[in-house]
Amino acid sequence: MEDCEAQEQTIGHRILHDLGFFGHYMHFNVGGRSGKQHTLAKLHRAGGQLSQRELQERSGISSAALSEVLSKLEGEGLIERSRSEEDRRQMQIALTEEGVRRAVQMKAAFDEFEVECLACLSDEEQVELLCLLDRLAAHWKGMERKEECA
Repeated sequence: MEDCEAQEQTIGHRILHDLGFFGHYMHFNVGGRSGKQHTLAKLHRAGGQLSQRELQERSGISSAALSEVLSKLEGEGLIERSRSEEDRRQMQIALTEEGVRRAVQMKAAFDEFEVECLACLSDEEQVELLCLLDRLAAHWKGMERKEECA
């Protein structure tokens, strides 16, 4: 049955379907782009501390969504929030010791996942795939700009 369905679908349909599968797989196995894992990773890469404004700019998510993520992380004891000494209107977000430990652990797990999920491709195939995906992403961004202008 699957072979018949595959024959009826266009190549374009199958590619878009697979891209959707990859997005879904990554979201549920590595975490979404704006979740707790990515927030911990951003803080860790920044040396363990950022202002809430800087973190929001780097995350590209709404202030409300970031506040929700930060509340969860604070509740789990992974971050601490404090007022900035330079500008009392600003909040500083800092990883706790447990937050640093968890961020390092997540980075190691992601590095292992990255190697494992691409293991079926040679180095040359990975470079070729990256080039194709970069080209596709640039095309889609161009399509998005055209829609914004319409």
